[in-house]
Amino acid sequence: MATNFKPHLPIIDISPLLVKCNDPDMMDDTGVAEVVQKLDRACRDVGFFYVIGHGISESLMRKVKEMTHRFFELPYEEKLKIKITPAAGYRGYQRIGVNYTSGKQDFHEAIDCYREFKQGKYGETGKVLEGLNQWPENPQEYKGLMDEYIKLCTDLSRNILRGISLALGGSPYEFEGEMVGDPFWVMRIIGYPGVNQENVIGCGAHTDYGLLTLINQDDDKTALQVKNLAGDWVSAIPIPGSFICNIGDMLKILSNGVYESTLHRVINNSPLYRVCIAFFYETNFDAMVEPLDIFKEKYPGDKRSQDSKRVVYGEHLVNKVQTTFANLVEYS
Repeated sequence: MATNFKPHLPIIDISPLLVKCNDPDMMDDTGVAEVVQKLDRACRDVGFFYVIGHGISESLMRKVKEMTHRFFELPYEEKLKIKITPAAGYRGYQRIGVNYTSGKQDFHEAIDCYREFKQGKYGETGKVLEGLNQWPENPQEYKGLMDEYIKLCTDLSRNILRGISLALGGSPYEFEGEMVGDPFWVMRIIGYPGVNQENVIGCGAHTDYGLLTLINQDDDKTALQVKNLAGDWVSAIPIPGSFICNIGDMLKILSNGVYESTLHRVINNSPLYRVCIAFFYETNFDAMVEPLDIFKEKYPGDKRSQDSKRVVYGEHLVNKVQTTFANLVEYS
């Protein structure tokens, strides 16, 4: 990376937070307090930031991307062995053009995964997403690698949220218990073909609908763009070994609107194929998400708007999934 590199997004080394992550008095530590202050600034100003010092090895992050490239390089017929269908709980491989954002076709292919759960656990709502994640036989070690990666991303997300909870003026644990004690997760393993023309939309402008997102992207292609406060699209230039982290719609609600989920999109103008692994850390599937009392008291807003900010996360997710894949048909 060039020494004159100036990122458009804040870079936050969270290692002091991780050292103290299980200490209820972590805010007494000056290193933690500094991280918390940076998180607050980033969440208020842009809703996106780079995370370094996160404890997940760069070699593991690289291996995940390398294996993902290997999968997407397979013949189409091979990838179709794990194709996404409603009967499979909307889990599996989707070809280019299946995904829609705001009613427009996206130029990417992907594997969609969700946390697995027992049949009937979430009633009629959950039935839509019931099923096992579909992993390819090739690369052979892919499932084992991704299982390890998901566990690490889950733990990392929980710890970042402890810092964000402190940044909002709460205890470290406001986003746990009944709200996020049994967190759901979603993972999209995405491939963006290289193009030789400008402004082919790999993924249209959207906000994420969960709590927190961790993005692991190729180091040598710049494609993710974030809309800043001035209304300009700025590039999230890759920093090797970092995650890009952003807040989603559920965190906006829980914080009583103090933190805003930010529009972003993907335009891969490179002729090279790009992969991105997006891990979405969510509330409990059946949680009624509404502004937390502590943040309503600290940041009083319009009472009517508070009352309207109520959503059952699982219902919200299922609605989004079914809308996204409204045109999903059996294909071969």
